[in-house]
Amino acid sequence: MTTINDTGRLLVLNKDEHTVSFIRCDTGETLKKLDMDKDPHEVIVTPDGATSYVANAVGKTVAVIDNAEMTVRETFTHPEFAFPHGVDLDDDGNLWLASTVANKVFVISTPDHQFLDVIPTGQRFSHMIAFTPDKKLVYVPNIASNTITIIDVATRKVVKHLLVGNGPEGVAVHPGGEFVYVAAQHEDLVQVFSTSTHEMIARESIGSLPVRMAFTVDGRYAFVPNRYSKDVSVLDTSSHREIARIAIGIWPGGIVFEPSGRYAYVANNKTNDVSVIDVAAFTEIARHRAGIHPDGIAYIPS
Repeated sequence: MTTINDTGRLLVLNKDEHTVSFIRCDTGETLKKLDMDKDPHEVIVTPDGATSYVANAVGKTVAVIDNAEMTVRETFTHPEFAFPHGVDLDDDGNLWLASTVANKVFVISTPDHQFLDVIPTGQRFSHMIAFTPDKKLVYVPNIASNTITIIDVATRKVVKHLLVGNGPEGVAVHPGGEFVYVAAQHEDLVQVFSTSTHEMIARESIGSLPVRMAFTVDGRYAFVPNRYSKDVSVLDTSSHREIARIAIGIWPGGIVFEPSGRYAYVANNKTNDVSVIDVAAFTEIARHRAGIHPDGIAYIPS
């Protein structure tokens, strides 16, 4: 049996079961399941690890979860929610949420959950939220418009729309802040753009149907789960080239790293489990059982 030296927990969103699972990272034990509204898709954990926000796409709500008690504290909604999806937090603790079918970004205060702003992207299927490390800009991929909407956090105004490849979904800004990676799922490639000029500086063919993306803790690599090819592409950020593929479960989606950077966890939608990846070895070392159709995933420190 592989030893996993990680005392944290995973919060895994089981879309077709309409639940979330709290799973021990070291043993894979499911500690608790919570009922959600329909189709929980994406999740973000507050920096102190105390609270998680889960976007329930078909249920058109956001659930607020107490991570210590493993309970739903409250659920809120908005009349304009239409497939609420990508979520993240700015430096003031405000929740930013991309509502895919509404083609809007919502800014919501915490912990009182007042709606501060609604920002129309003017694009189609605005899906995810990705901040720059300094939290000055937000990148929002628009799947059906083949663009990335760039929003100024301070003014909450759209700066520009960046034309990218076909079907952008996965997006992440390098921890150093100098470039942003975009996965064009219908072209099986990653594009790299400068965050200062927004000029494309590289493009790389990878696995089939890339949908998510995350950088390793040290920023040395980008890990990109590929739905159809059932693997994770590893790109070296010094060259922006693919250097490895890690075979995992079927239809991988959400990915997260634990804080030390030793392990990555990837939710496999069709095998109903989570792959545990040894980051240094580029190897899957274990699987943890999840619910039905796990997708969004977050890490909760011990």
